[in-house]
Amino acid sequence: MAKIHVKRGDTVAVISGEDKGKRGKVLEVLTQQGRVIVDGVNIQKKHTRPTQTNPQGGIIDKPGPIDASNVALVCPSCKGPTKVRRERTADGKLERQCKKCGRTIN
Repeated sequence: MAKIHVKRGDTVAVISGEDKGKRGKVLEVLTQQGRVIVDGVNIQKKHTRPTQTNPQGGIIDKPGPIDASNVALVCPSCKGPTKVRRERTADGKLERQCKKCGRTIN
C-alpha cells in the first residue's frame, strides 16, 4: 500500500476516467483502498427509505470514490495540476512542494 499524495481539503484535478478535466475538493481519503472521494466527481445515486431525519426518502446524489492515481494535486500558486515532491526542511519536517514552480503546498 503506497502513501497517497493528496490530503483531505486539497483541490485536485481528475486526469483520467469519465470525469476527466473536472476539479474539486477532496472530501475523504480511503488509504486502505487507495481511493479518494472528490466533491462533484463520480456522482452516484443512492436510494434512501424514509427515516425520522429524512421523512420524504427518495434518491440522493452523492460522490463516490475514485482511484487516487486518477487525480493530480492542483498547485495554489501556478493553478495547474502538478506532481508532488516531498522535501525535508531545515528543522526536519517533511513538506510537499510543487514540481513545476517549487513552492510549498500546505
